[in-house]
Amino acid sequence: MVMDLSLVERKRKVKSILVSQPEAQVGNVPYLQLAEKHKIKLDFRPFIEVKGVSAAEFRKDKISIIEFKSFIFTSRNAIENFFRMCEEMRVAINPNWKFFCTSEAVAFYLQKFIPYRKRKIYPAKSNINDLVPMLKKQRGEHFLMPTSDVLNPEVPAALEAANIKWTRAVMFQTVAADLSDLKEVTYDMLVFFSPEGIKSLFKNFPGFVQDGTRIAAFGSTSHQAAQDHNLIVDITVPSPKFASMAQALEAYVDEANKGK
Repeated sequence: MVMDLSLVERKRKVKSILVSQPEAQVGNVPYLQLAEKHKIKLDFRPFIEVKGVSAAEFRKDKISIIEFKSFIFTSRNAIENFFRMCEEMRVAINPNWKFFCTSEAVAFYLQKFIPYRKRKIYPAKSNINDLVPMLKKQRGEHFLMPTSDVLNPEVPAALEAANIKWTRAVMFQTVAADLSDLKEVTYDMLVFFSPEGIKSLFKNFPGFVQDGTRIAAFGSTSHQAAQDHNLIVDITVPSPKFASMAQALEAYVDEANKGK
């Protein structure tokens, strides 16, 4: 296999990493272990903010939550805003509702709002494609999917290909966070999990020049957004070797910092 020489040449010692996510997450533990192992400066900072759509705005879409009994969740934000919307619109949570989630991590977040073991919750392994077989078993069912104003195109594509009857309900918006306090701060590596995060980078810093800054991108849409902004992506996840960003970062830093 021929390796991209530019990526090899860019693999210099990593002393600092900025992860474009909030710090308060269980999944952050591997990152902290990596930072401790290599004495790396590690910061967490969300590049995007989520703002809920008001009940008044949601009513304009003429979607009635109570007409549905099965719901698809692709993120914690979707769950958070779904139950917020139910509260604001005074919609009672039906114990017979079915909740289909793209991962166990998303499904577990439901316990913040409902008795987890007493409800009909169906988690997939990791993504919408894993969830589709479960949805197809619900013959004749019409699903409601709470989303942000930006939806990964892979989601509707998978549902349409499987002839799943579903309705999209935009309940929150994704906007760029204010990163002005980072103007004079530089990192050896920036880690992104969504195309919106990369867009936020350039909205906050229009003159950003990558140079030796390594970029790690999770998901095909994040990778494409990076390429659209003429960025070199040094770490792409998922890959045949690594399913998680933490695993990929550890392997990269282990090699880049070896003997340095």
